[in-house]
Amino acid sequence: MNDPSTGASRTAAAGAADKRGIRSLVRARRLARDEAARERIGEALTERLARLVSDRGARRIACYLPVAGEPDTRGFLAWAAEAGVETILPSSREDGLLDWVPAGDGTTATGAFGIPEPLGARLPPEALGGVDLALVPACAVDGRGVRLGWGRGYFDRTLAAIGRRPQVFAVVHDDEVFETLPSEPHDVPVAGAVTPERVLLF
Repeated sequence: MNDPSTGASRTAAAGAADKRGIRSLVRARRLARDEAARERIGEALTERLARLVSDRGARRIACYLPVAGEPDTRGFLAWAAEAGVETILPSSREDGLLDWVPAGDGTTATGAFGIPEPLGARLPPEALGGVDLALVPACAVDGRGVRLGWGRGYFDRTLAAIGRRPQVFAVVHDDEVFETLPSEPHDVPVAGAVTPERVLLF
C-alpha cells in the first residue's frame, strides 16, 4: 500500500532541489557581471523604480539596501530622498521577522548574513503595512507572482504577520523572471516585479 506522505515528501524534496538549483544559477549569473554592466543596470533600474513610484503616487515606500550582485537600489534611494519620498529599510530580528528603519542619512552597519542595515530608531514589523508600495529583493520571480527568496523567509514571515499588506514588487534582473518557479503554501505572492527593462504586473 502506498503511503501518501511518502509522495508528498518526495515532491517537497524535489521542490527544494529545484530551488537550490535556481539559486545557484542566479548567484553565478550575478557574480559574473562586471562593474560596467552593474553600473548600466543600476542606472536603468533607478529610472524604472522612480517611474513606478511616481506613476503610482507613492509617498511612503519600503525598499532594501543591496548586497553584492543584487539589483542596485542605491541610486533609486538617492532619488527617493531628493523627491521627498519617505523610505523605510529592513532590519532583521532574531525571531525571523523584520523591523524597519527610516532611510535617514545613509549610515549603515552590517547586520545578519552580512546584509547592510540602516542605523536609526527601529519601527516594528507592522510599519510595513503603512507604506504605499514595498520593493523587496528576490532571487527570482515567475509569471504567477511566485517570489523565490534565498531561503531565510524574513519577508514572507513579515508579510504574513501584518494586518494590512501593501502592494509588493520584487526587484530582479531581467533574466531572473522565470515562467514557473516551485512554490509552497507559505509563500506570499507579489503583485509585480521590476527589472531594469520593464515593470511586470501579476
